Amino acid sequence: MTKYEIMFIVKATLDEATIKNIAKNVQKLLTDNKSKVIEFKEMGRKKLAYPINKEVSGFYYLITAEAGKEEIREFDRKLRINENILRHLILKKESE
Repeated sequence: MTKYEIMFIVKATLDEATIKNIAKNVQKLLTDNKSKVIEFKEMGRKKLAYPINKEVSGFYYLITAEAGKEEIREFDRKLRINENILRHLILKKESE
């Protein structure tokens, strides 16, 4: 299993309960695919550097996880089709 750092931005125009539910569902996507979530961090609402789909701010989340290549590929596909997630980034962490 490889360690990954995943950051994603959720639309800020949604209500707070929906935002938290989306974040929980993203975390559940990983754990359902036999991946291990090491750390889950809510970074709060931040102003975007430029508008994305007419959104000017978003809620940022950071996940550190261990997963296989196929699990990350499927996770990436599911995040791309989620219309409530503005952007996401998956980085492979260097071995320490």
